[in-house]
Amino acid sequence: MIFLLQGLCGCPEKCFCHSSSRSVDCSHRGLDEIPPDLPPQTLTLLLQDNQIHQLPPLAFRSMPRLTTLNLSNNSLAGLAPEAFHGLGHLQVLNLSQNALLSLESRFFRSLPRLRELDLSSNNISHLPTSLGEPWENLTVFAVQQNQLQQLDRALLESMPRLRLLRLQDNLWKCNCRLLGLKLWLEKFIYEGGITDSVICGSPDTWKGKDLLKIPYELYQPCLLPSADLVSSQAQQHGSVHGEVLKPHQDHSQKDLLECEIKPKPRPTNLRHAVATVVITGVVCGIVCLMMLAAAIYGCTYAAITAQYHDGSLVQAHESGKTGGKELLDTSPA
Repeated sequence: MIFLLQGLCGCPEKCFCHSSSRSVDCSHRGLDEIPPDLPPQTLTLLLQDNQIHQLPPLAFRSMPRLTTLNLSNNSLAGLAPEAFHGLGHLQVLNLSQNALLSLESRFFRSLPRLRELDLSSNNISHLPTSLGEPWENLTVFAVQQNQLQQLDRALLESMPRLRLLRLQDNLWKCNCRLLGLKLWLEKFIYEGGITDSVICGSPDTWKGKDLLKIPYELYQPCLLPSADLVSSQAQQHGSVHGEVLKPHQDHSQKDLLECEIKPKPRPTNLRHAVATVVITGVVCGIVCLMMLAAAIYGCTYAAITAQYHDGSLVQAHESGKTGGKELLDTSPA
């Protein structure tokens, strides 16, 4: 039986509080902020389909036992670094269909027991390169339908129990910097993980192609920062920001251009592959011919030796018969 506790028991005016499941349903209420006076024993909080624009620090500190939080289909454009601080028991977090642009690593550190994180259908163009510490319990990670171009392998390696990964419908830039993701995905799928396709959005050479189907040899190696770039970065700390910003951007753009997958090396690599196959075939053919010649020589030698041996036996046998006959003829009657 579900009891609706309102007013007297501390349930917000526009929400329904279900004591049997310890859940609070504030969805579809036109809310623009987190309602106050939420019951401290709440385990599930539903805030989807509202107009909440931002989450202040410690937004859910009154509900330390919260395990499920749904904030999907709101207008969230940013999250305070400590918005989820205190939610050490949170296991399911849905932030899909919002307007988030990026996430900081401090956001992840506040949720050590999180198992499912849905960030799909936002405007996220950047994720942290790492978490600083493993996210041991996460099994579902969804970032499809965002603006991501890169995803660092270290971030995924910090999720050792991940089993479902959603990546499709992003702006993936399939250059050398995405090679780490390709390698990680191949291992992830081999070990039984489930994921969708990573379709390249750029460069034009691979636009519309599946990242996992692009051969390794067609990736250009990522170049280390040049001495000029290091020098310009050193000058940036001792100069006016506006004076050194342009050279710094020029070097960064140059590195990105050099990192692009270029179509020109492809024919060369294919010619090398064909040449290798041809040379291997020729060598194998020569070895086979040599083996065949050795076999023929061995058989011929064996036949000649056998024939010579049979001839010698016949002559010896005939000589024996002749000698015996002569002895009989010369013996006395």
